[in-house]
Order: sequence, then C-alpha cells, then structure tokens
Amino acid sequence: MLVKWTPQYAVGVEEIDRQHQELFSKINDLLEACQRGEGKQEVGKVLSFLEEYVKVHFGTEEKTMLDNAYPEYTQHRAQHQKFVENFLELKAKFEAEGAGIWLVAQTNRVVVDWLIKHIMMTDTKLGKFLNAKQ
Repeated sequence: MLVKWTPQYAVGVEEIDRQHQELFSKINDLLEACQRGEGKQEVGKVLSFLEEYVKVHFGTEEKTMLDNAYPEYTQHRAQHQKFVENFLELKAKFEAEGAGIWLVAQTNRVVVDWLIKHIMMTDTKLGKFLNAKQ
C-alpha cells in the first residue's frame, strides 16, 4: 500500500516538510519495486538510498533541534536512532532473503507506520516549538 503525502503531515518547517515529502516518494518507490517483483538489485538501490537519506534527514532535524535548544532533543534523537536500527535489520533481512511480499509488509510496518507516527506525534511538536520561537 502506497503512502500519500497530505497537508496533515506538514510540521510547518519548510526544509523538514520538503524532506518528509521526498521520503514518502522514495518509500513509495521501494514499495512499487517490491510489488512489481523487481530484482534484488533495484530494491537494494532504493534501500541504500533510503538508508543514506534518513541519516541526512535526521541530521537536519537534530541540528535544528540543537540550534534552537529544543528541550525534547534527547527523546527525539533516541527515536531516530531506534528507527535506524530497525531499518538496518530490515535491510539485512532483505540482503539475506531477497525481495518478496514479506518486504512490502515489513516496509509498511517498520518504515511507513513509524514515519507517519513519528511525524504526527513527534515532528509536529518540534514544528510547533520552532514556529512559536519565530
């Protein structure tokens, strides 16, 4: 099931929202590649891109939090670290077993569900904090 970006996911910080939209797009690329039954190489490329991109995105958020003395930085960063651990487990399983319907299900659980919950519950709180400072 593809995930669609809607305005309800906007946190009100242009760069973070733009990165979230790109993440949604790349996650959809991964899900579509899995659904088409594309080879391990194609799915592997998308997973590798996502692995690097979440590091960039989380780095942007974490720098923004530090630059603005965000009081919930530690908890927010811990969520990022846990996501990276879960994502790397998913990638390792893919490398061991290849692409299949299990990868679509796991991607939805590990990546999509987490990202939506994180944006709605954690990133929106950061956005409110940053927008209140301006």
